[in-house]
Amino acid sequence: MSEHPFDKPLAAWIAAEVGMPGARVARALSGGNANLTLLLETESGPLVLRTPPENTISATAHRGIEREATVLRAIQGHVKAPKVMGWCEDPAVIGRPFLLVSHVNGVAITDILPPAYPDSAASVNRLGEDLVDELAAIHRAPWRDIGLEKFGNPDNFLHRQITRWQAVRAEAPVRELPLLQELAEWLLANLPADGPVGLVHGDYHLDNTLSHPDRPGLAAVIDWELATIGDPLADLGLFLMFWGPRDLDPPGFQHIQAVSRRAGITSRRALAGRWGAATGYSLANLDYYLCFAFWRLAAIVEGAYALYRQGKVDSAYARGLEYDVPALLAEAEAAAKGRW
Repeated sequence: MSEHPFDKPLAAWIAAEVGMPGARVARALSGGNANLTLLLETESGPLVLRTPPENTISATAHRGIEREATVLRAIQGHVKAPKVMGWCEDPAVIGRPFLLVSHVNGVAITDILPPAYPDSAASVNRLGEDLVDELAAIHRAPWRDIGLEKFGNPDNFLHRQITRWQAVRAEAPVRELPLLQELAEWLLANLPADGPVGLVHGDYHLDNTLSHPDRPGLAAVIDWELATIGDPLADLGLFLMFWGPRDLDPPGFQHIQAVSRRAGITSRRALAGRWGAATGYSLANLDYYLCFAFWRLAAIVEGAYALYRQGKVDSAYARGLEYDVPALLAEAEAAAKGRW
């Protein structure tokens, strides 16, 4: 097997700083689109390395990975998540900052169940229950007591998110999307009263977790680079938007959490009720938060479609946004009217 350019510098650094000799890159791992994720082998067992991809290196490129390191250290013992094994900011090692975490024996599920799982609604429902229970654990984490009291700014959380992405999309529109602006105005006009404050994962759905490879169940929550302190109901809305049957056919981003779109699946409302019972938080404004989740994702990923239209990127993902973004906006509008 050919040597990876990271092998020698990583082996020396990991042996010295982590005490695990013989490190080498085994292979890239899927998922974690914003960052490069590599499986490492060592004489003491596997590790996982997370680092910004080379083509996005900038003065601030390390912030997502540094954020992930901060939150993973804080939540140990509170949430199912990998353990931080090392953090390196020295560019002399591999040319970019990197995070080392423990290896979790798990599989990322997107559109099919692992071969060992019964291909049934019961398998998916177990996953759904585990996911929403762990989301509640994240939101119950005592963030002030575990070093995250200055981790984010929860003030006006929803308002800042809406106005930020509204402004970004208004700067350089590439097509007519009247619902984008109409829904932004509706969201601003119907802002809920200040809700709960807690740790927010920021991108919580099935394929940002690892499930047990041999039986249905959650093994770990991964990809924490968007975590902050904010409104936990925004996380719940994001998780629910991809769960279960969706009226639009095909729905926007139809591959995400596609395993749950089958007969016999626990409903979004039932999972929301389970989360509410675990956290004690009100679900009175859930229509709003589901609309916000669909709208915000549409506003963010329209930026990738703009790059495609400008000829700067060309991928199946970017091309698919021609349909996916309007579809997400249509689902946002339906959610605002309680049709979900």
